[in-house]
Amino acid sequence: MRIDQLYCYPVKSLQGIALNEARVTRRGLAMDRRWMLVDTQQRFVTQRQRPALATVGVALTAESLVLSHAGMAPLHVPLDPSAGKLRMVSVWQDYCKAYPESADASRWFEAALGEQGRGLTLVRFAQEFPRAVEPDFLDGEAAYTQFADGYPFLLATTGSLETLNVALEESGQSPVPMNRFRPNIVVSTESAWAEDGWRTLTTADNTLAWTLRKPSQRCKITTIDQRTAAIAAPGEPLKTLLALNSQPQLKGAHFGQNATLTRGDGEWLRVGEPLHAVAAEK
Repeated sequence: MRIDQLYCYPVKSLQGIALNEARVTRRGLAMDRRWMLVDTQQRFVTQRQRPALATVGVALTAESLVLSHAGMAPLHVPLDPSAGKLRMVSVWQDYCKAYPESADASRWFEAALGEQGRGLTLVRFAQEFPRAVEPDFLDGEAAYTQFADGYPFLLATTGSLETLNVALEESGQSPVPMNRFRPNIVVSTESAWAEDGWRTLTTADNTLAWTLRKPSQRCKITTIDQRTAAIAAPGEPLKTLLALNSQPQLKGAHFGQNATLTRGDGEWLRVGEPLHAVAAEK
């Protein structure tokens, strides 16, 4: 097995960046979910509520986060710490400390997205704030993340996507790309759902190690084209994932595994790197 793809999502629910290599931290890949958008109540906003967020491109330079949208001049957000006043924002049931970016960002989103961009503030995760991962699946260990839904890493496999796409095509639907599932680490596998049987995943040289914590339950974002925001087949691929029932003991549609880093904070991970998996105890 090898690393097939790496993805970073600097702004939660905007487009991701495909990487050839990434620095790994215990909070996730470097710069992953460092920013997010909140509404006037300081609650997180995603494609679940505003699908048009999928049309906003994201890039990183040595100095700036760069956001782009058709017909708009790019928005450059300096990587240097924001001068905004610290505030509390929410992600699901968690409250996190964050710094607001300038009002220019809010105006840019409204101009780019119209109604779906109205009332949004771009906020940056406060690096001094330790947002803990839910303890239920950590076996007494501690783990931290930034603005991800709940875990610092989301892992998926090529074998599972291939099996899903075969099932979609057999039912007359179009196949979907991996970006529908917004993973950080994609592993090449020959069989489907192999990841569901792993307990740990390590690089061949043992420099990096992850523990797989729980299956990732999927939502309506998987139905949204991650470039155009179009929903060509409402309900898909969720309906097909439900029919495949890869997690019969759980409710809902699942694809991929949530993971935490157990070794290698600050190390680098590269596409093509060999991997070794250890099966979970039954």
